[in-house]
Amino acid sequence: MGVASARRDRADPVSGAGNTRARYRRILRFAAWHLAVTWWFELFLPRVGLVRIAERTRTARMLRFARRFHDLAVDLGGLMIKVGQFLSSRLDVLPPEITTELEGLQDEVPPVSFAAIRALAEAELGAPFSQRFAWVEETPIAAASLGQAHRARLLPADAADTGLENVVVKVQRPGIDAIVDVDMAALRRVGGWLSHFLLVSDRVDMPALVEEFAQTSFEEIDYLHEAAGSERFAADFAGDVRVAVPAVVWERCTRRVLTLEDVTAIKITDVEALRAAGIDPVDVAPVFAAVMFDQLFTNGYFHADPHPGNIFVTPVPARPGEPAWKLTFIDFGMMGEVTAGTRSGLRKLLIAAASRDGKGLVAAISDVGVLIPSADTQELERAMTQLFARFGGMGFAELREVDPREFRDFAVEFGDVMRSLPFQLPENFLLIIRAMSLTSGVCSSLDPRFNLWDSVEPYAARLLRDERGNLIQDAGRQVLDVAGLAIGLPRRLDGLITRAEEGSLAVGNPRLERQVALLNRGARRVASVLVFGALLIAGAVVRGGDPGLGNLLMLVSALPLLHGLWVGRRG
Repeated sequence: MGVASARRDRADPVSGAGNTRARYRRILRFAAWHLAVTWWFELFLPRVGLVRIAERTRTARMLRFARRFHDLAVDLGGLMIKVGQFLSSRLDVLPPEITTELEGLQDEVPPVSFAAIRALAEAELGAPFSQRFAWVEETPIAAASLGQAHRARLLPADAADTGLENVVVKVQRPGIDAIVDVDMAALRRVGGWLSHFLLVSDRVDMPALVEEFAQTSFEEIDYLHEAAGSERFAADFAGDVRVAVPAVVWERCTRRVLTLEDVTAIKITDVEALRAAGIDPVDVAPVFAAVMFDQLFTNGYFHADPHPGNIFVTPVPARPGEPAWKLTFIDFGMMGEVTAGTRSGLRKLLIAAASRDGKGLVAAISDVGVLIPSADTQELERAMTQLFARFGGMGFAELREVDPREFRDFAVEFGDVMRSLPFQLPENFLLIIRAMSLTSGVCSSLDPRFNLWDSVEPYAARLLRDERGNLIQDAGRQVLDVAGLAIGLPRRLDGLITRAEEGSLAVGNPRLERQVALLNRGARRVASVLVFGALLIAGAVVRGGDPGLGNLLMLVSALPLLHGLWVGRRG
């Protein structure tokens, strides 16, 4: 298909069945070709002993893929832009050539003519623009893959009612419903292809992930859903001096038209504009990371599309002890929720990562459902422990300076372990991974030397303090459980003796041996847990008056805890 034909598909996506079929076929041809290339170089050649060819050509192949996908996304628009934006945000793991090639997708989506936008908006609002707004700027301030935004001014009566004057009117691209339908049909087909690769199907339910992406995409083109999400997000951060959210003008909103307060400011990754405003980009990165952590680990409701085009840095009057700027979030069409159980698992994961606890990290991964319960995790625990020992605490910039041979040696030693374990990707993790990937990419753009550990550690320490009461309660429950076992044991032993006297005891049944061993281990664990709890509580109490002694007691409390854990594992 030529470029001119592709552009006709983009400009008039719903003019006929032929255009939709051509769009569908083009997406499938692109995916099929690159899946075949990946299979040949990454799966077939290594099996026949030609792994060096795959390694030597990998960078060039990735760069060709990025360029071709860039052209495809710009020509077709729609959901292809969303996929490209996700790839362009992976500054932390993808080489600069790839992210640079795709980062233009954030801003270069061609706008729709104002005449088409005006016709759709007036039909939705039920009146000409002149009866709904004082004026509307014809040149869009942003053209996204699913809609575009124009500055406008409310009529005097509406301005008096809302307290707003300058607003932004966001209007869907004409025909976007049909585009999304076609793109989702193609993505479902590609997801079906991927399901035939054992490396993929053993770890993720691709059809379920595609359907989750479909749900978020359809929600994103429902502007009433976005308006409600905006107000919920604002309520979560009410009173937080770090965050601002535009107000919604509900009287000028429909499913396809959204009117919001104009909060346009400095794009978060525009480091030159930030410096010109007296704002150090290095100061912005940790605040942005902390705000995203709050959404994921505390609020449970998070912005799932925090790419640079959706976050402004807004200068505000300086106040003592507060930054002279705020983070202003826009575009709440793609939001995610974290259940209480998943949020608890994510907190454990964050605490384990901050403390470089390989075993705890593996346990947290299992808790959130990424690793199935039946998996043998001993080798994975060893891999994570060594990974923390060698690379823990490094920022992305420092990791790029590490000798690639060290990563290769690690991959050789533990690659089989990672491939053999039954990983799976829970459905709600798609948006979580997207949000964290975009967060790390934005932070790296603000500060190339940004170290995620610097933001994780104080946040994890606060979570640990907040959950200290839960930790003591868990230890207390464990003591009660083991004590209950010990109290009930004499009665169970008496029953066993009676059965032996009656001749009804099955000789050779290993359950008796396990019960006795469990009693012995239980007694030792009771003692260890009690000593651990006493030292931990004493350290927490003493720490306020004598930090040195308190820290020492809390540190020493780890010894009986480790003993208790060792007794349980040994058993």
